[in-house]
Amino acid sequence: MDDLLYQYNPWWEGHLDATGVRPRPTQLRKITSLISQKRAVFLTGLRRVGKTTLVKLLANKLIHDGIDSHTILYVSMDDYLLHGASIVDIVSAFRRIHKLSVDQSVFLLFDEITYKPDYPQQLKNLIDRERVTVLAISSSSSLFRDQRAFLTGRSATIEIQPLTLAEYLDFKGIRVARKDQQLLDTYFRDYIRDGGLPENVLQPSREYLMNLVDDIIQKDITAFRGLKDHQVLRDYFTLLMERSGKQVSINKISNILKISPDTSRRFLGYFEETYLVHLLSRRGKTNERILSPKKVYACDLGIKYLFIGERDLGSYFENYIFLQLRDRQKLSYYYENGVEIDFITEDDTLIESKYNAEMDGEQLRVFQNHPAHRKYLINSVKGLSVIDGLWET
Repeated sequence: MDDLLYQYNPWWEGHLDATGVRPRPTQLRKITSLISQKRAVFLTGLRRVGKTTLVKLLANKLIHDGIDSHTILYVSMDDYLLHGASIVDIVSAFRRIHKLSVDQSVFLLFDEITYKPDYPQQLKNLIDRERVTVLAISSSSSLFRDQRAFLTGRSATIEIQPLTLAEYLDFKGIRVARKDQQLLDTYFRDYIRDGGLPENVLQPSREYLMNLVDDIIQKDITAFRGLKDHQVLRDYFTLLMERSGKQVSINKISNILKISPDTSRRFLGYFEETYLVHLLSRRGKTNERILSPKKVYACDLGIKYLFIGERDLGSYFENYIFLQLRDRQKLSYYYENGVEIDFITEDDTLIESKYNAEMDGEQLRVFQNHPAHRKYLINSVKGLSVIDGLWET
């Protein structure tokens, strides 16, 4: 095990190298603000969204801030060579290698933590008995959510999102002067095509995104759930991408694919658990939230583009606004007498997206008459800046 741990932790021998790695300072600040010895911090989100890179950037930052590199352990729990080793075994080997007592404060950075089925109890024991700061990664919301009872009150969760438009431009080395704001529409269309997954932004590839979707469907859903028909899941996902930004009918999809409504409901849940889609409930009383159809949004605009191409730019614009808002506020959609407003937040802010267009007719009347705390019509890429002004990032 010792040789393997040295391979995972090149900084133990002074070889930390972050050359070519693009920073994500907003995400990194969010992580560093939450890590402490009293709880475990979990990073979750879509595969290849950059969780592992962020963990390694954190290690780099800690060392540059004066933390002894020998007190930082990174390891991926899905490594076959660690199959028989518990988390406690790995940490014990780490402390033995560097002669660190249990009273010595250490940083434990665990990738794919859910590969260890009893990880919540093991992490709790470590937090209770030793001086440890834990940061762990999970790519499955169901495994992560269902097994965390041991850590109630002792954990925090950060969902890592795809790159924002601003981060995308930064990764591309693009600076847009104030006098050239009209160029933002053109860059937004580029962003729609490439999406916000860091590797694909740097080297755009349709094959990369297709392989990612297929990997998630085949490995994280089909194989993990013991399902046999991979193609019906792929067809289901295609239908979801075509309907992104709209209310999704479980029964209609089940009729199209000739599967039962219960199966259709389960499949939709699987896509949400693996972060391929996000669902939005209707604002209302409990029965309205439960019984009303949910709106569906793509996890990443590049993945949506993969399936439907550059049509209905308004749905991409709405999808982007949703992705930015859901990280900051609890959201619902608003529906009254057949009229829908895209988003209403927990603090009663009403938001409608219209890509280079205006509201009119009955929708405008509903928007104007609703007694919301605040109301915003976002109808241009330039107008997206209002999101940053609404809430602290």
